[in-house]
Amino acid sequence: MAYPANIQPSHDVERPPSSPGRLVRKTTVELVLDDLRSRILSGALPPGVPLRQEALAEELGVSRIPVREAIRILSAEGLIDVLPHKGAFVSMLSTEEVREFFDIRQRLEPWLLYEAVANISDEELRRAEAQVEAMDHANVDDWGALNWGLHELLYAPAGRPAALSIVRGLHEKSERYFRFQAVNAPVREQAHREHQQLIDLCRHGQAEQARRVLEEHIATAGDEILGIVTRILDDKSKRHNA
Repeated sequence: MAYPANIQPSHDVERPPSSPGRLVRKTTVELVLDDLRSRILSGALPPGVPLRQEALAEELGVSRIPVREAIRILSAEGLIDVLPHKGAFVSMLSTEEVREFFDIRQRLEPWLLYEAVANISDEELRRAEAQVEAMDHANVDDWGALNWGLHELLYAPAGRPAALSIVRGLHEKSERYFRFQAVNAPVREQAHREHQQLIDLCRHGQAEQARRVLEEHIATAGDEILGIVTRILDDKSKRHNA
């Protein structure tokens, strides 16, 4: 099978938690999935653009099977809409989606943080601070993943894996919205201050105050992103009607 530059077989390896020491390379489906997801989240494949399996397979140098499977996974993640008799399209930006994602986050995440404070270690807090510093220097493509990495470090000590999995899914589905924050320097500076404040409150065992600060942090981020998406959709509507 021929591979273009962006779908070369990976030399990076992963260790499945269930098989210590065993090295597993990424499959073709995973490589195609990573490529398409990256293009959607970066805006290289903009909202509403159709995804033609044949054309993508030819471009990536793979068969249609891994492309079809990648589209199925991305549809489950909410990044692609598959319409009967019409095909697959990159999902449109949605103010309703932003509201729902952040409403759920605002209910689950402060509770997770509250539960985590009593169990979080100094080492986990040091790793969280390193994550905040990495976010300060991150490019737009990496900022969302680093942001989730920080939040995951703060929530994992709660010992609530089901809730953590739900929140992880919300962050993954929201990543293209987080890019609107990542390109705005004042917003990134504000996020830095609030993230550091959360870490300091955890360090001093102030669970209730940390919960309240996180509620406000999520609400502020949701309002900022909602405002940006609303402006983008309004501008698109004006151009369409002009």
